[in-house]
Parts: sequence; C-alpha cells; structure tokens
Amino acid sequence: MEKYSEASRYNRAKKKVDKIKGFYTHAIVYVVINTMLLSMIYTGYANVTDFWNFGSFSTAIGWGIGLFVHGISVFGKQLFFSSNWEEKKMEQFLKEEEQNNHKWE
Repeated sequence: MEKYSEASRYNRAKKKVDKIKGFYTHAIVYVVINTMLLSMIYTGYANVTDFWNFGSFSTAIGWGIGLFVHGISVFGKQLFFSSNWEEKKMEQFLKEEEQNNHKWE
C-alpha cells in the first residue's frame, strides 16, 4: 500500500509540474509572437498614430485573456491569494510596526 501511495503522490506532483511548465511555455510564446506581430503591424503603418487602435492590439488582448484563464486553471486562487495570505500579511505588518517602534530607541 505504501508504494501505491508514494507513486500516486509522485504522479500528482508530476502533473502539477507539467501544468506549470505548460503555462510558462504559453506565456513565453505569447510574449514572443505578440512582440513580433506588434512590431510588424507598427512598421506597416505610414503614420504612427494609426497604430494606436483596437485592431492593432486585438490579438494580444484576446490571447491575453486566454492566458489569464490558463493561469487561473493552473494556479487557481493561489495566483492572487494563497490560503494563509491574510496571516502572512498580518505578520509582515506586525513585524514592520515593531521595527518602526524600536527604530528610534
């Protein structure tokens, strides 16, 4: 039974790492492709002010929303707040306040 439990834990950890790796790959591809697309679009306009319209950024915006959703699916709520986020922040503020109180002693 112990081997099964250890193998199961390993498989879950491997899947989680693969999901994180997939997200980072997605983010890198997003940056590279959109940088290339935006630079090609920018050089295609004779007047620079024509570049600043929704059409120039629609791919980056749409894909960015998809990347955000991908991040939520991989990291869940921990993307913004972990389960003990409040506790850690309170401890941080208390330490800062304590340091500031002893600063002039």
